[in-house]
Amino acid sequence: MSTATLDVLTIGNAIVDVLSRAEEDFLLAQGMPKGSMTLIDEARAEAVYQAMGPGIEISGGSAANTAAGVASLGGRAGFVGLVRNDGLGGVFGHDIRAAGVAYETQAAADGPATARCLILVTPDGERTMNTYLGAAQNLTTAHIDRAFVESASITYLEGYLWDPPPAKQAFLAAAEIAHNAGRQVALTLSDAFCVSRYRAEFLDLLRKGVVDLVFANESEVKSLYETADFDAALVQLRADAKQAVVTRSEKGALFTTDGAAVTVPAHPVAEVVDTTGAGDLFAAGFLFGHARGVDPATSLRLGALAAAEVISHIGARPQKTLADLAKEAGFIT
Repeated sequence: MSTATLDVLTIGNAIVDVLSRAEEDFLLAQGMPKGSMTLIDEARAEAVYQAMGPGIEISGGSAANTAAGVASLGGRAGFVGLVRNDGLGGVFGHDIRAAGVAYETQAAADGPATARCLILVTPDGERTMNTYLGAAQNLTTAHIDRAFVESASITYLEGYLWDPPPAKQAFLAAAEIAHNAGRQVALTLSDAFCVSRYRAEFLDLLRKGVVDLVFANESEVKSLYETADFDAALVQLRADAKQAVVTRSEKGALFTTDGAAVTVPAHPVAEVVDTTGAGDLFAAGFLFGHARGVDPATSLRLGALAAAEVISHIGARPQKTLADLAKEAGFIT
């Protein structure tokens, strides 16, 4: 097996986040339930985009956020996700590369526009999101570069992209390439609603060993096993998954494999400003440590530190260099 040149390669929806401050009157005028996340079509996306006030445009998407987090820790990260060759597609490509992430996916010349999440932040800090998935959902096996996947110690798949059948096949192709190269495959369950749609398929991925490492939060694990009892769900997860990381917000996080478990507390944070991206950055910290051969407890602490940084401000990308914070905490040298 050749030496990996990437620590982590992530695959997911390539989305541009457009953040703008708005008064509640604007939400009412636009018919947006405050605090909601609504999937919208291209025409609606364009209309809302034009109506919004001045905003910040930054590349986003769950797996892309994770890749940016790995890079901020000093890791070698790559990302696979599809944009259109339009204005926001250019924003996405520039931002992800500027974050230190290798991004080689060729932009689509036609078809749906680049995906975007239009985020209205009201004075109380609450987010109301309108998401157009556009080009991101058109990822296929043709976008999976064998050499790129083979170069990564861990290929990390975003559960949100399990909806379109061609993207699902792209996931499976990437997993097969990774395993044939002696690499590991990780999956994030993304959210409880995603789990409810694909429960049987996700369990199949775990039980057949297509996935070596699964990431989930407490609600996703309960949804996976259709129980309100977290401990009972955890027993089943240990039986099904080779390795699993479960985040529990302020209760900390745990890693389990072969019936053994390691638990760490949440990293202290002065003020929780915005929880968007917490799970993505936790995965970044753990994956960075795991790819570098760090012990599970320290990998969990790296995840908790990265999550704490991102929830201390608005936005789903680190504002401080995570490598510096990790060195200060003594987690890496």
